[in-house]
Amino acid sequence: MGKKMNASLEKVEKGKEYSLENAIQKVKELAYVKFDETVDIVFNLGVDPRKSEQMVRGTVVLPHGTGKTLRVLVFAKGEKELEAKQAGADFVGADDLVEKINKGWLDFDKVVATPDIMGVVGKLGKVLGPRGLMPNPKLGTVTFDVAKAVKEIKAGKVDYKTEKAGVVHVPIGKVSFDAKKLLDNAKAIIDSVTKAKPSTSKGRYLKGISISSTMGPGLRVDVGTVLTK
Repeated sequence: MGKKMNASLEKVEKGKEYSLENAIQKVKELAYVKFDETVDIVFNLGVDPRKSEQMVRGTVVLPHGTGKTLRVLVFAKGEKELEAKQAGADFVGADDLVEKINKGWLDFDKVVATPDIMGVVGKLGKVLGPRGLMPNPKLGTVTFDVAKAVKEIKAGKVDYKTEKAGVVHVPIGKVSFDAKKLLDNAKAIIDSVTKAKPSTSKGRYLKGISISSTMGPGLRVDVGTVLTK
């Protein structure tokens, strides 16, 4: 572990819980690397992700975006292809893109598809699925309203779902964002995850929340201070 990382860790009081505002401010203060780190919020939820009815997933358009420019690929034909291009999609096509991807091309970050073309896209399941790139109706990425889907992704739409042990990991921006923007984004995510509580989840749902930058230490947030009344 490097000297700068050690120095950063020494500034964090072990076991201390911060208000959301203070945690975000502290993360910005502790940033020490030269690149613009991503700031993440991590939830520890009282759910069992092995049970399908307790899988927590959703999407949020962050008020201030993620600070990252995403390359959006759209599978569409005809007028929907034109709509996607006009909305700012980086790549639009159908069978030609399937062939290109099957040859190893993966220079894109998000994928949208119209429902009528999912039969073609389904051939890429083994390639896109493991990378979390497969279009999904629940996430709004299988839709005829391709313009809306592309614009939302470009504006900072993020999707999330529970990982092992009931953890949800979501980016809320960059260290270079001012604290207010990070706070607004964090609140939008917290509100969405809170509302996504499965009806079968018993006991405490929000068991823990932490904020961290890519290379920085995690700061525990006092969950009681962020719960919506």
